[in-house]
Amino acid sequence: MDDVVYLPRAVFIPAADALVVADLHIGRSEASDVEYPIGERRDLLERLRGLLTTVDPETAVFAGDVLHQFGTVSERSRETVERLVSACRDAGSSPVFVRGNHDAALDSVRDDVRDAYVASDDPRTVVCHGHEEPSIDAERYVIGHDHPAIEIEGQRRPCFLDIPDAYGDADVLMLPAFSRLAAGVEISDARPDDLLSPLVDDLDRARPVVYDEDGAEALAFPPLGSFRRML
Repeated sequence: MDDVVYLPRAVFIPAADALVVADLHIGRSEASDVEYPIGERRDLLERLRGLLTTVDPETAVFAGDVLHQFGTVSERSRETVERLVSACRDAGSSPVFVRGNHDAALDSVRDDVRDAYVASDDPRTVVCHGHEEPSIDAERYVIGHDHPAIEIEGQRRPCFLDIPDAYGDADVLMLPAFSRLAAGVEISDARPDDLLSPLVDDLDRARPVVYDEDGAEALAFPPLGSFRRML
């Protein structure tokens, strides 16, 4: 999509002045036997602050699966959410929380959680998590949920999926997980039913986009239907 700015595991939508991240899975490290070497909270906060500094958005949208555990929320996870909110406000950005399938308990942490967020009207862009049929009509949906990744030259990388006319006449942009602990769906040889989102049923038309942090640029590849043969 030419009118979005690709960033490390995030996008900036200039027409909406909004930064969007998805799938933070706060509390993932608590649920794992493997300790994340630099700390889950520190990692999320440092990368979010870096993005906020880079694009200075009016709004920061958390597009679902903010939390990892389905049930109760630990005090540490609550504090991490509040630290992320403070990071947004300190940067002059308003945080917006969109509900994901893992976020059954998010309402106990925030009282402003919504099912979808209308980010802009031209084109009409709706941010939702992507785990269920959207409740709002749009020309474009920005979603998460499936944590897409792709293997190129033996290296597995998080990727975006830019899919024209994926849901009716609406385009879909699927984001990789912002959490670096979340496993992803390897889309290089995935079948359509390997993705759980009901907004995507034809991977052959999906164009992978990989953000190269070393070169600080987004690398767009051909649709998977033809690109798979090159991998």
